[in-house]
Amino acid sequence: MRIHSTILALFVLLLISSNQLYSQGSPDYNGGLKIKFDEEGNKYLRLISWVQAQAVYNDNVPEDASHLNFNLRRARILAYAQINEKFLILTHIGLNNLNAENLSPFGKGDDSQVFLHGVWGQYNIGNHSIGGGLHYWNGISRLNNHSTLNFLTLDNNRQSWATFGLTDQFGRHIGFYGKGNFGKLQYRVAVNDVLKNGVDDRDPSEVDGAVYAGRRLLGSGDSGFAYAGYFDFNFLDQESNLLPFKVGTYLGTRKVFNVGAGFFYHPSGSVVFNSDGMLSGEDVAIFAIDAFYDAPIGENGAAVTAYATYQSNNYGKDYLFNVYGTGGMFYTHAGYLFQGDPNKARFQPFISFASNSYDAVSDNRNIFGIGANAFFSGHNSKLTLEYKNQKFGDAENSSVTLQAMIYL
Repeated sequence: MRIHSTILALFVLLLISSNQLYSQGSPDYNGGLKIKFDEEGNKYLRLISWVQAQAVYNDNVPEDASHLNFNLRRARILAYAQINEKFLILTHIGLNNLNAENLSPFGKGDDSQVFLHGVWGQYNIGNHSIGGGLHYWNGISRLNNHSTLNFLTLDNNRQSWATFGLTDQFGRHIGFYGKGNFGKLQYRVAVNDVLKNGVDDRDPSEVDGAVYAGRRLLGSGDSGFAYAGYFDFNFLDQESNLLPFKVGTYLGTRKVFNVGAGFFYHPSGSVVFNSDGMLSGEDVAIFAIDAFYDAPIGENGAAVTAYATYQSNNYGKDYLFNVYGTGGMFYTHAGYLFQGDPNKARFQPFISFASNSYDAVSDNRNIFGIGANAFFSGHNSKLTLEYKNQKFGDAENSSVTLQAMIYL
């Protein structure tokens, strides 16, 4: 079966589904699973649980491998609570990317394990808060703070999670943060310990360019801390910053236009093997600007979503490892929600494009995606279909993914 035929068939299936299925539960959702312990709602416990299951067809696989595979992309539980408006605690656990390749016979393998994604405590002072723990109050861009519950596209732009596994545990650092707003301007800043045993375990003497292993090779005295921040101005509706997770698309329920800028700075984060045969540290500095627009069109439920960002990545001299590299990144996506009754199925096509340049090589990594969401109860119950093509030098890969998501 050719991949292009697969794309056409799945798109037809999704279009038919969006016309025949009806929403389930959206009129009764009413804020989700929230337990109030006082009449004012200042004492409460909120629980969120979600599952994303995928069928993935890959074009470029070994001869003995199947083109079609199934994947449990995410299975998570998040809880947060407060006893009054001054204190909040959040706990987030789950697993990711569980499939036939990493399942274990008795559920004891590393990839089979549920692990701690985040836990932090927070003290609130008016419109400002300080907190600490294993947290997700990141810098750089909106996408580096993205929620996994309400993407416009199938998933986040991978390169936007710019420190993923290099200095953090699955996008979370241990440290302290401050966040809040001054009128229309929202901010989040953090000082964090960095991961010692990151995914970049290379030996600098065997690499042309930098290796992201400052804490491992130079010690925590020279390379122990990283600093991050993100600032966005809310020109229209004010977005919530109770939690750190940025929304991907509001489905026409809000009118939002934000412009933001952020950074990540890690002194001596990378290491190079210099001409004297000695290791020396190089600062890691990542900066981004971005803009996000999401608004209804007319009075019939149609809506448009658009986002664009440029990110400057300096991981050290000629750094290149997996998807990460010193250079620049441009990313954009846009979607259109067709008009319709919110209590019935809705259809939202989207498109995305990313181009990543690297100082170490002349080739760009270009990624093109096109797909559609079918909402049966908003983001609480939806199907997403996406075709993605990635080219980097002579390597090219295409895939088609159908994902079903439910969150409560």
